[in-house]
Amino acid sequence: MILRITKWLFAFLAFLVIGLLFYAFLVLRPLDTTDPAVFLEDGRSIDYCDLPLLDGSGKLANDIPKAYTPGCSYTTIPMPILAQCTEPLAEGVVDMRGLWLGVSGRVGHLERIEQCGNRVVVTAYGIIHDFRADGSLKNGARDVGMACNNFQSAIHFNDEGVMVFRLFNLFDTVFRKMRGEEMIFTFIDGIETSTKRICQYPDDT
Repeated sequence: MILRITKWLFAFLAFLVIGLLFYAFLVLRPLDTTDPAVFLEDGRSIDYCDLPLLDGSGKLANDIPKAYTPGCSYTTIPMPILAQCTEPLAEGVVDMRGLWLGVSGRVGHLERIEQCGNRVVVTAYGIIHDFRADGSLKNGARDVGMACNNFQSAIHFNDEGVMVFRLFNLFDTVFRKMRGEEMIFTFIDGIETSTKRICQYPDDT
């Protein structure tokens, strides 16, 4: 009986691993709907302390095409994806907008967060994560990994205001939350990184 269960578990795990590898490296990526204009200028030129006013006077989140990472990584900092979106944040969505630099934990960690409605764009480490924070895999982040692999995450804000990334909507991997004026980034390894808001990209990025 125990041997039979062990064989079943091994077969299931092997099937799961093969399925994930197939998805990661063989499944075609979605049609790239990124607005080409975001790569015509350098995103380093923006003052990221001058945040858009989310008063509903401009475009809605639905009016702006979803952005994807070009190839395996961008080589030039893209301009903000949601620059023209002024849709007020949806209920339960915490305002984390800005350019954030790690000052403890992963010192030097750098990421840009844009938001409007329930849409969020996190730009970091050569990758553009563009998603809806509605907890669904369908509207989640369809991304490129460090090995140029496919992966997909569902994202939601929990009752404590933490933005949670769930890889394939199976297990939690990345957490972001506000703590006063700092944005706290925690990876699956448990390392907590405190980040401070900065207005421009450092010269060495």
